[in-house]
Amino acid sequence: MTWMKLSFQNSNSPLMEQLIFFHDHTIFIIIMIMSTITYMMLFIMKNKFINIKISENQMIEFIWTTTPPIILIFIAMPSLHLLYLMDEIKCPILTVKIFGHQWFWSYEYSDFSNIEFESYMMNELNKENFRLIEVDNKTILPFKFNIRLLISSDDVIHSWTIPSLAIKIDAIPGRMNQINLFMNRPGIYFGQCSEICGINHSFMPIQIESINLNKFIYWIKNF
Repeated sequence: MTWMKLSFQNSNSPLMEQLIFFHDHTIFIIIMIMSTITYMMLFIMKNKFINIKISENQMIEFIWTTTPPIILIFIAMPSLHLLYLMDEIKCPILTVKIFGHQWFWSYEYSDFSNIEFESYMMNELNKENFRLIEVDNKTILPFKFNIRLLISSDDVIHSWTIPSLAIKIDAIPGRMNQINLFMNRPGIYFGQCSEICGINHSFMPIQIESINLNKFIYWIKNF
């Protein structure tokens, strides 16, 4: 993660990899369309031949009528595949309940008793911490496993977002949303609330630490 980054963060989940592939696929199609239109505009501007007696051309009309739907199909098919892939929950080994508050997050590991905590942004500034995105209690999860996240809110609408994992889901009061989480590798992943929720909206960071299963079990036993 670097400052002033214009491209996507490095993917840490299969879903984010597919989203980056879809982005590149769509950008390629857009570049081809823009190149064709630019060429045609320059060709028409420089062409001095004018035929005012042409009133129709069925071949050209057929081409510019059928080409846009074909292009849209090439964009829509991978888009629909990703849409259904994001909603699929595959045999999760763990369920984590996440609640948004003004202005912090609380976590509850539903499969274990008495494992719940609140996560606040750290105010201490030192060289080892990232400013405004470091929290006092990290969310510890194992990698290479499907995890179900249940997200809701206790006050206003929030949005639990981890860009490198391709996760953005709203936390709505009175409603429980769910999403599947799968991490490819160990590491620490950062996110923030992505829905304006009040004066301290920008001070609701999210921090996940991905570890192997043995260390996760050790953490559970010593919580």
